[in-house]
Amino acid sequence: MFHRDEHGIYRVPAFDALGWIEHGFGSRHATLWRDDPRVVALRQIHSAICVVADGRPGRIGEGDALVTAVPGALLTVRTADCIPVLLACERRRVVAVVHAGWRGTLQNVAGAAIRSMGERFGSRPEDLLAAIGPGIGACCYEVGPEVAMQFKELFAERDGLDGRTKLDLAEANRRRLLAAGVPAARISVAGLCTCCRPEEFHSYRRDRAGAGRMTSAIGLRP
Repeated sequence: MFHRDEHGIYRVPAFDALGWIEHGFGSRHATLWRDDPRVVALRQIHSAICVVADGRPGRIGEGDALVTAVPGALLTVRTADCIPVLLACERRRVVAVVHAGWRGTLQNVAGAAIRSMGERFGSRPEDLLAAIGPGIGACCYEVGPEVAMQFKELFAERDGLDGRTKLDLAEANRRRLLAAGVPAARISVAGLCTCCRPEEFHSYRRDRAGAGRMTSAIGLRP
């Protein structure tokens, strides 16, 4: 069960137990990381591009996932319905943050982050903790067949993807994590729909151009 702290940040008990990381999923009320000089970000382009952060702050490139083993950096993504995912390797002390909209989910951006953690830092999927944060839920995310049919492989058990239907992006990303080798017991899911909770979250589907953005972050403590 995720819990909301006094800063309007949703935190994950399994991550709290790791004293060497800072983490959280922001709500519309969160201001904790605003103007923080440690923040590392990307120009998000709905891709499966994962960038290794080498300690430089600021916006360091284009892509939708960041990975680092450098203490002090705070990796961030911004969302307003897309799915934020946090990853931490207990064995190698490596962390990653992922921005997964429907396009990034199809391209397996979460899997790309896990591969980068392994190839660059020697992380193993079985040593990872993963947390899937607040995003638009299956209750609200209705799409047309042109999108739904692309998820046929991920949701092979489903009928009706050839018409308008609702998709569960959080579950799609959970399945991506499982396929990459992360144990089910090490994946936490918020189960919080951004579209359903206007008092708590920004939502592009609900508010369109008027939607703000929320910051999710993870980093190694100095």
